[in-house]
Amino acid sequence: MILALARALRRDSRGNVSEFALTLPIWLVMIFAVFNIGRFFVARAGIQNGLGEAARAATLWPRQSDEALQTAFENGVFGLGANEMPELDLSTGTDNGQAYVDISVEYEPGFNLLFIDVSPIELEYTRRAYRPS
Repeated sequence: MILALARALRRDSRGNVSEFALTLPIWLVMIFAVFNIGRFFVARAGIQNGLGEAARAATLWPRQSDEALQTAFENGVFGLGANEMPELDLSTGTDNGQAYVDISVEYEPGFNLLFIDVSPIELEYTRRAYRPS
């Protein structure tokens, strides 16, 4: 008796379409959110990589110009579109007689969930590189 009822319920598929229609929008938003979050983390890693390349270039002899540091940053960045490239902010100083440059970058990634706009998140990264004398 119980087995016959279980077989009858297993073959009954009248509610499948309505369940699919109700859950599809939720799944689409979740999948789109996962891709956007993944893109955000790839861009974050790309900016940190570019910042590391600029810091490495700042330690080279002969001393590199600010334009060369910006070029090293742009060559090291990945995961961003061509119009999303942030500018470096360079500030110099000395610490115990050793010259240094603080290399900073601010980035506000665009982020949305299909029809839901999320307010921009401001990310700021800084690296200090000691320059050769």
